[in-house]
Amino acid sequence: MNHQNLLYAQSGGMTAVINASAASVIEAARAAGPAIGRIYAARHGILGVLDEDLVDTASFSAADLEALAHSPGGVFGACRFDLDTIADNPAQFERVFEVFAAHRIGYFLYNGGNGSMDAVAKLSQAARARNYPLVCIGVPKTVDNDLEGTDCSPGFGSAAKYVAIAMLEAGRDLDAMASRTGRVFVMEVMGRNAGWLAAATALASEGPDDPPHLILLPEVPLDETRLLAAVRATVERLGYCAITVSEGIRHLDGTPVMQQADDRKGHVQLGGAGQCISRLIQTTFGYKSHWAIPDYLQRAAGHLVSGTDHAQARAVGHAAVAFALDGIDGAMVAIQRTADEPYQWTVRAVPAADIANLERRVPAAFIREDGLQVSELARVHLRPLIEGEVRPAFRNGLPVYPRFQLEPVAKRLPAYRRS
Repeated sequence: MNHQNLLYAQSGGMTAVINASAASVIEAARAAGPAIGRIYAARHGILGVLDEDLVDTASFSAADLEALAHSPGGVFGACRFDLDTIADNPAQFERVFEVFAAHRIGYFLYNGGNGSMDAVAKLSQAARARNYPLVCIGVPKTVDNDLEGTDCSPGFGSAAKYVAIAMLEAGRDLDAMASRTGRVFVMEVMGRNAGWLAAATALASEGPDDPPHLILLPEVPLDETRLLAAVRATVERLGYCAITVSEGIRHLDGTPVMQQADDRKGHVQLGGAGQCISRLIQTTFGYKSHWAIPDYLQRAAGHLVSGTDHAQARAVGHAAVAFALDGIDGAMVAIQRTADEPYQWTVRAVPAADIANLERRVPAAFIREDGLQVSELARVHLRPLIEGEVRPAFRNGLPVYPRFQLEPVAKRLPAYRRS
């Protein structure tokens, strides 16, 4: 049987540009002509594969794909579900390959982060063990920017742009309201173990007196004494202090500053570290204190996408198809920086097994010696990733984000019962 069909899926948290990668995958696969047959997408990531919940992208017109490339969210839906090991759950892999065989899937492209690259590596290995003709490619995506093997992750640049702008504009408000009694603003951004997004808010600052004055990263254990001394010095100098906090910051003993809950798979939900820091400062000094969590806003802001980020999201989608056609199996498309000023980059393939489940953290050279700010080297590295603006069409004062009709593919297998 000739296995020429391509299956694409999205996984993990959404970004403002993951649909740009999806549109580029579909465009590139169509341009491949007879080398690729049908172009399918799974609903809700690997769960859609297990459930045989597939859609046919043939219904997308060229105009639809252009609109899709400028829409946030994930058109095909995502999931937070990790494949088990082959040894622990062989039935799970049997089901995946039953679905692949039933729909003649010869190419599987998974658009996600660390866990998705693990799935790419596992499925590649399982296909070889079965002698099943499959090429697996990972398409990178994560606002946390914590994927190894790549200069940056598509999705990060736009989220970084959003939080940097938020800090810039909030800083102007704070400056106008500065008082002798002191004001503090704390903004908590995403970043479980890697502080890239928090570090990016430093791009809002053009001098030492500009917000954010302090940045708390997961890479640096929280020294409350040092933090409070820095806050007090800043307020005494300026009348206010703006602080960025990564959600995953930890105390000196390694415990999270704030942890919401664990789910059944042991995934920890974070959130509230910014509130804890705000209360600590308010209790200690009596300053008027506000805190904010951009939460979904930082990863969903399609109204002002980074030009660099959008171009890279497009590029990894096209490259994923090209690599698949070249038979480069079990690999992730990675962005390689070739120059800093001006910023230049290209794409390459890196083995998914070498980077799966690893976390790329902010290096020590990017962190100021006192651990409360980032270095100039970090700013040089991050600045080009937020440059350029890509805006969607607007109507009645709002961005136009169309809803797309997804054409389901007829199921050919019995229903799957997940354990």
